[in-house]
Amino acid sequence: MSTWTNWAGTVGDTAQVLRPRTAEELAGQVRSAADEGRRLRPVGSGHSFTAIARAEDLRLSLEHLSGIVAADRESGRVRVLAGTPLRVLNQALDLLGLAMPNLGDIDAQTISGATSTGTHGTGATLPGLSADIVGLRLVTADGTARWVDESDPDLFAAARVGLGALGVITEIELACLPAFRLRAVERPDSLDVVLPRLQEHFDAHRHFEMYWFPGTRRVQTKANDLVEDDVDEPLAGWRRRLDDELLANTVFGAANRVLTMTPRAVLPFNAIAARALTERAYTAPSHEVFVTPRTVRFVESEYAVPREAVADVVRDLAAWVDRRREPISFPVEVRVAAPDDMWLSTGHERANAYVAVHQYHRGDHRAYFAAFEEIVAAHSGRPHWGKMHTLGAAELAGLYPRHGDFVALRDRLDPGRVFTNAYLDRVLGP
Repeated sequence: MSTWTNWAGTVGDTAQVLRPRTAEELAGQVRSAADEGRRLRPVGSGHSFTAIARAEDLRLSLEHLSGIVAADRESGRVRVLAGTPLRVLNQALDLLGLAMPNLGDIDAQTISGATSTGTHGTGATLPGLSADIVGLRLVTADGTARWVDESDPDLFAAARVGLGALGVITEIELACLPAFRLRAVERPDSLDVVLPRLQEHFDAHRHFEMYWFPGTRRVQTKANDLVEDDVDEPLAGWRRRLDDELLANTVFGAANRVLTMTPRAVLPFNAIAARALTERAYTAPSHEVFVTPRTVRFVESEYAVPREAVADVVRDLAAWVDRRREPISFPVEVRVAAPDDMWLSTGHERANAYVAVHQYHRGDHRAYFAAFEEIVAAHSGRPHWGKMHTLGAAELAGLYPRHGDFVALRDRLDPGRVFTNAYLDRVLGP
């Protein structure tokens, strides 16, 4: 038996661990579990804030199923084992002269964990990471391994954001791009200036995101755009260490530990922190621009709302903070993504803006997150599957048009519920 906790420390379990070294061994373990009437949950790096990976019987670790299996530089098609962490994949792709079209700002997740929960970056013309999948190998509850692609459109639409409910993914084929460089421009600004023109900012850049500091009218914007390969404007090493390591992590982490004991000082701290931000611009390979070091632990909730609703959501959230003076030390993150056709994707047939709220892991998030959920509910908000939310199957069926189809497919592929746990019972039904 082994004890496990997620990165945020909010979810844990004690379970028997299976560590297959090959896809064939994994299939045998799944078959045995089904024959014995046992439950099994795959786990990646534990970067989901929900209990989606919690094992109630057997925990399946994919740590040994890591690395690139095959790559075609000309087509950009890359086959990668499901347990490969994104940071490992990004480095390997770079050596091949390739890159993922888009990424989030954390690269600790495994490729299967990130895609199965609907991880996304930001970009008005770019859907989530799961849309880059052109095929995957899925081991279903009877131990059968099948290749899933557009030749089976329903299973393909369901399995790319499958929550680990349809089977265990062992291999993924991605459509990658030739490696590209980005120019990042980060600058402080006013919420009252940026928010009314947020849609213009979304459309003017390949990638755009905004960070608002609760209790203030200050924001930090980040715009990333393509540059030619010979454009080289690196960020000075001292500036990177100062901004990304010392201020954003070491000092911020120490401040949060102190502020936990003096919550009234949090919002004044935000005002000071926001005014300390300065503009910077630099170029780097895409994955180095996308990814930001995150060592200060937090909890997070994120919802997708229709693009046109995002300004109202932020205004309502700001009004709530002003009324309550809740001690929220982390900025609110606002991003955008294109629609897609995956059944349980937050982007299913809808262009979205994403609003993510965070709280220090030792702080009390309950009132803040509850108010946030109430605000986004008025705009048909769809929760990120790996981030904290309170919705159940009945509510989610009204937000995801193909929710019922997904559940029916799950009934066919896993009638004995080998792959379920309490979280999946809540969001999909028992």
